[in-house]
Amino acid sequence: MKNKIIFSILIAITLLTSSCENNFDPQMYGQLYTSNFPKTESDYEALLMTCYIPFSVNWSYNLAGGSWQHGFYVAGDGFYRYFDATSDYCAPWDVNTGGGSAQQYTQANFANFNLFVRTDNSNPPEFEKLRDITRFTEIIGILGNSTVLSDTKKQNFIGEARFLRGMVMYYLLHIYGPVPVILDPTMVGNLVDEQNLERPTLTQMTQWITADLEYGVANMAATAPHGRYTADYARFCLMRHYLNEGSYMTGYYDKAIDMYNQLKTAGYGLYTTGGTTAYADQFKQAHKFNVEVIEAVSTSASGDGSGANGNFNPLSWYLVPGNASKYADAANTIPTPFVYQGGGWGQYYNVALAYYNTYEPGDLRRNVILTSYVQNDAARTNITIADIGVKWSGFIINKYPIEIANQFQPTDIPLARWADVLLLYAEAVARKTKAVPTGEAMQGVNDVRARAGLAPLSGDATASYNGFMDALLVERGHELLYEGCRKIDLIRFNKYRHNVTAIKGRVPTSQYIPIPDYAVKQATSYGKTLTQLYERPDYGLDN
Repeated sequence: MKNKIIFSILIAITLLTSSCENNFDPQMYGQLYTSNFPKTESDYEALLMTCYIPFSVNWSYNLAGGSWQHGFYVAGDGFYRYFDATSDYCAPWDVNTGGGSAQQYTQANFANFNLFVRTDNSNPPEFEKLRDITRFTEIIGILGNSTVLSDTKKQNFIGEARFLRGMVMYYLLHIYGPVPVILDPTMVGNLVDEQNLERPTLTQMTQWITADLEYGVANMAATAPHGRYTADYARFCLMRHYLNEGSYMTGYYDKAIDMYNQLKTAGYGLYTTGGTTAYADQFKQAHKFNVEVIEAVSTSASGDGSGANGNFNPLSWYLVPGNASKYADAANTIPTPFVYQGGGWGQYYNVALAYYNTYEPGDLRRNVILTSYVQNDAARTNITIADIGVKWSGFIINKYPIEIANQFQPTDIPLARWADVLLLYAEAVARKTKAVPTGEAMQGVNDVRARAGLAPLSGDATASYNGFMDALLVERGHELLYEGCRKIDLIRFNKYRHNVTAIKGRVPTSQYIPIPDYAVKQATSYGKTLTQLYERPDYGLDN
C-alpha cells in the first residue's frame, strides 16, 4: 500500500501543483521511499493534495495504479452526465448521436450499466472510486500520526482530507446508493475488512458522510487559494447533505438552518451587476469568484486536459451540435455564438423543449438557452424549434459561453453559489415547519426571482406547503440549470420518476445506477452479498 501512496504523490505533483490559478508551486522530488517521505510539513501537504485528484479537471487520473478514472467535474463523464443529463433537463439524445452510454444517460436508461468493466477507460465505473476512499483513509491515518505538524496544521490537513473523502462518499451515494467503504486507517490492507463488500444501510452511509463533512467544517481553514476548499464550502455541502437526508434523520433540518446562519455572516450575496444580464454575466470569465461564488473549480486558459497545465473546461464541445456554423452568412461576416469554436463533438447535453416550456414568461434565466442555430452548410440553414426531434434533440445550453479563440474555455465550473444557499434555506425552513416559509426564508426565494426579472411567488405557490414545495423545485431547476445537482434534487423531492417521465417521455430504468457485475461477482467470491440495485424506501410513491 505504501508504494501506491508514493505513486499517488507523483500524480499529485503532476496534476495538482499546477492545477489552479496562481496556486501551488510545483515541487520536484528525487527517489521517494517511505523512509524519506513524508518528512516535512510541505511533504505532508503534498500528501494531502493527492485527495484533490478526483476533483481536479483533466481527462483522467489513476490513483491506485490499476484502472483509470474520470474526475467528478470533467464534462464528458462527470456530474453533468450523472445528475443533469439523467434528469428532466435533458431530452433523450436521439438525433445525430453515436449511441453508447452517453445517449443512455440522457434516456435515463441504465439497464446495461451493470456491464461496465473496471478496465474500460471510456466508461470507467465510478464504483472503482471506493479505492480512492481507502487511499484517503490511509492518508488521514498518516497525517494523524505525524510528529512534524503542529496541532493546528494537523487538524487543518485532516479536516481537509476528511471533507474530500466525505464528498467522494456523497457523490457515490447519489450515483449508486449506499456503498461499502473503509474509514478506519487500521483496516487498510486487512483482507478481511477490504473484502467486506456489502451495502451499508442508508442511515449508516449518511452518518459517515455527515461525520466527515462536519469534521471538515470544524477544522478546515477559513480561507484558501482559489481551487482549494474552505470551511465555507464544507458548510454549503453539509447544508445540502442535511436537506437530502433530513426526512429520516432527526434534527437535520435544524442543522441545515444553522449552516445558513453561519454562511450569511460571511459576506456572500447575489451577483446583480448589469441588471437584466446579471444572471448570465456571473458565469462569464470576467466575473470569476464574484460575490455570489462560495466555491468553483478554478480553470486555466492553458489547461489542455493533461493535468500538467492546470484544470481545463471542455464543456462547450459537449453542448454544441456538430454542424453548427461559426458564421450566419456565406460571406463569413456575421458571427454566431460559436465563432471561436464552430461545431462541437456532439450535443451530449441539451435542454428539452418540454423543460424549456416550464419557464415563466419574462424569466431572464431562459436567455442562456439558445432555441435556434445556424447550420454550417452552403445555405446557412437556420435550425429551429420546428426541427426538434428531426435535426436536433433539444436546445443549446449557452450558460457557459464560448468567449475566446482557445482549444478549451477557461470558464470556472460553479460548485456553490449564494442563490443556491437561499433556496436551500427556504426549503429547510419549509420542511422543518411543514408550512410555507415567511420572512427571511421567503425573501431569499423572491430575491432570486427578482434578479431573474420575476415577481414574488404568489397564488398556489404561497397558498399551501405542497404548492410551495412544487414551486421551489421548479425554481431550483431554473436557477441551477446544468450545475450538477438536478437528479439529486429530484430524488430529494421524490419527483425523479415523475418529472423524467413527463419531460423525456421515458420512464427511468431505476432510481440509481446499478453496481457493475464484476463487483457483485467479486463480493460473491468473498462470501458476501452486494445487491446490484438500490432504491430509497419512498421511491414507490414517486409517480
